[in-house]
Amino acid sequence: MNRTLRTLRLALVAALAVTGLARLLPARAEMPDSDPKAVAIADRVMKKLGGKDNWDKLPGLRWTWEVSINDTIRSSRHHSWDKMHGWQRVEGKTRTGDSYVYITQLDGPGPPHAWVNGNEIQGDSLQKLASRSRSLWINDSYWFLMPYKLRDPGVHLGMAPDTTVEGVKYQRVTLSFEKVGDTPGDRYWVYVNPKTDRVERWEHLLQGATPPPVMWTWEGWEEHDGLWFPTAHRQPGRAILTGHVETVSAFPPGTFDRP
Repeated sequence: MNRTLRTLRLALVAALAVTGLARLLPARAEMPDSDPKAVAIADRVMKKLGGKDNWDKLPGLRWTWEVSINDTIRSSRHHSWDKMHGWQRVEGKTRTGDSYVYITQLDGPGPPHAWVNGNEIQGDSLQKLASRSRSLWINDSYWFLMPYKLRDPGVHLGMAPDTTVEGVKYQRVTLSFEKVGDTPGDRYWVYVNPKTDRVERWEHLLQGATPPPVMWTWEGWEEHDGLWFPTAHRQPGRAILTGHVETVSAFPPGTFDRP
């Protein structure tokens, strides 16, 4: 597999720790040893995003997650997420060109569903695809929603020294994790512009990876129903695009039970 794509896929490993599932775990539940300054910055970030009350009331979201290398889309999938009931649907094409639709309930007993090239999958293969569906949601939603999740359970919030990048002085909040997620040794540095209280960059160092951390931008912010979402994350020659954003008040019947 292309190393770039492998690196992007590995970025999901800490996501379970921070993203939570379906209804998203309660805010203000970070580890008690978190730095009070970092907690205060997280609250400022949430206010800038539109506020916790607006976020908690949001019924659902749709968005597209894409990988672009040298301006060529290498991977693309579309998500529908019923935030209130925990259902998520992801659809796209595999590397071999097979079309798929995966549906799972992230924090409940609802049975998973999967279709590949229009054929419904059953048995052990269904369970494998349900696991794959969950992993895709964990990864893709974290690239999209991390700033909303700074105060999730199991998160250690700390402070790193301020730093200046391209003329902008950033406050840096560190994220580490308390025995949660597949690889709790992962670490993140979240770059917050104190003039705007917006996340503009992050670095991550995955468990077992060799320093230095990898940096990406958070940019192309859009407002939808009073909440703000990023649409692009960039490095030289590479981008992760989290666009085609829609807030959803109610999903059409059948969204989470048929292709």
